[in-house]
Amino acid sequence: MIHQVISDVTARIRERSVARRQAFLARIQRQAEQGKTRAALACGNLAHAVAACSSDEKGRILDMTRANVGIVTAYNDMLSAHQPYQGYPDQIKAVLAELGHSAQVAGGVPAMCDGVTQGQPGMDMSLFSRDLIAQATALSLSHNTFDATLLLGICDKIAPGQIMGALSHAHLPTAFVPAGPMASGISNDEKVKVRQKYAAGEVGRDALLEMECSAYHAAGTCTFYGTANTNQLVFEAMGLMLPGSAFVHPHSELRRALTAEAARRISAMIPGSPAYRPLSEVLDERSLVNGLVALLASGGSTNHSIHMVALARAAGLVLTWDDISDLSDVVPLLVRMYPNGPADVNTFEQAGGVPGLMRRLAQEGLIHMDATPVFGEMQDYLSRPALVDGQLVWQPVGESGDASVLSPSGSVFQATGGTKLLAGNLGRAVVKVSAVAPEYRVIEAPARVFSSQHAVEAAYKAGDLNQDAVIVVRHNGPAANGMPELHKLMPVLGNLQKAGYKVALVTDGRLSGASGKIPAAIHVTPEALHGGAIGLLADGDLLRVDAVNGSLDCLTDLSGRTQAEIDLTLEQEGWGRELFSVMRRAVSSAECGATIFD
Repeated sequence: MIHQVISDVTARIRERSVARRQAFLARIQRQAEQGKTRAALACGNLAHAVAACSSDEKGRILDMTRANVGIVTAYNDMLSAHQPYQGYPDQIKAVLAELGHSAQVAGGVPAMCDGVTQGQPGMDMSLFSRDLIAQATALSLSHNTFDATLLLGICDKIAPGQIMGALSHAHLPTAFVPAGPMASGISNDEKVKVRQKYAAGEVGRDALLEMECSAYHAAGTCTFYGTANTNQLVFEAMGLMLPGSAFVHPHSELRRALTAEAARRISAMIPGSPAYRPLSEVLDERSLVNGLVALLASGGSTNHSIHMVALARAAGLVLTWDDISDLSDVVPLLVRMYPNGPADVNTFEQAGGVPGLMRRLAQEGLIHMDATPVFGEMQDYLSRPALVDGQLVWQPVGESGDASVLSPSGSVFQATGGTKLLAGNLGRAVVKVSAVAPEYRVIEAPARVFSSQHAVEAAYKAGDLNQDAVIVVRHNGPAANGMPELHKLMPVLGNLQKAGYKVALVTDGRLSGASGKIPAAIHVTPEALHGGAIGLLADGDLLRVDAVNGSLDCLTDLSGRTQAEIDLTLEQEGWGRELFSVMRRAVSSAECGATIFD
């Protein structure tokens, strides 16, 4: 039996989305009714589509009884997570050619690395890249020569953007093809210690660089549980990729077999086939809630409180922060990965991985087992892939292989999920509580107000933050400067907490899955630029961040104050940021998905 709250939240998403969802499905149905769109192309159109193909490829693409799969790739060779994708198109094409089918790279989408751009001007464009990727995906598929879609994308804004774009062609069967995490480097605890020592001036840049290069050292996703790996876990839980495929190592034979299998299966699901299963049938309110439950049970990235709202809207569904908060109240924390614990994704995979988590969620009645995944049935997603005598098989997942990482049957790490909604006279925000010790979940202290993470860092180095304080960083919302992640704050605030001070963060900016042990009220809405109360604050105002009862308040009277004004020119121009001015003007609030799309 499904848990009553899970059922209730799913029902209210369905009910409030009726008009929007019906319009989405009607649009997709009109596209589906056109049949094999390639067959409707004029001869000149077709000639252009196959001009660069070999004669064999031309024959297969021009044969309307065959499948032609569109590949949308986020490959580039400076992102460790995406570098393995270089050879995927050739492998997919070879597999399909053996079956008499074809594939073409429909297009490439931009893929920037937040790890490279943290604290840099590029981070001011990072969030907007998600909607740009959605548009690029839609454009890639707009040639209408494809019968199915394979998405090659993993990281922070990239995979959400790809699925948002693919939903514009949701009459096509669509699946992600993941690439997996890099092998584990140094421990996460060691990373934190060196970063905090560097912030405190106890070690130099050479020591920091040596540590960072030891942590991020090979092809594959970064191994901590940040936004990239949250994408993979959540999208597998939603049934958007093969069961158990999220965290298989990039260079293993099993990974190669899974890529081939995804190509084979998607080619058998094209319009007109008995196995036809379009994306519009897969991504519905049940799939969405399954992904949210997995997000909360794993203590996943706070970025998904934005991405899942935007993704839902692209599928004609209206998701709210209240839905996420209500789910979090009943979904227990079943996984401990850094920053919620010392383990990384490779340890989680060894303990049972996503199928092991799905098994636990099914035991607790927390997921919709009647949801429709891309491949097979939801029961299949409680199985792990393996190579047996060279053949790819799936085997039912057993009990947790590591009780310190994936909770075994009958136990939980925490009774509630990792994300909580805060609301009060400062607006609404989200806080990730799964990594915050209970004694730090309620902080009442004077405000120290800044307009950038760089100013906070400078104040810390000058010794001006040695006090109990709620650090306020405002004018960092979507409309102000693209809502950058504020990772420079984490070592600073961690050191203040370690020194015995009561410290919290309140910001209209973002953090990510690596937000750490500081109580952080993030995504504050309304943002300062749009008149939010965060723009009225001054140094010394008494603030209360209560992650237990879910409140965010200024205890000082703010009446009679006017909004602080700030010149954002330097955050909005240069390094290409001026090209995104139209997005800053059009973007919705964080609570509505920080998206430019209606």
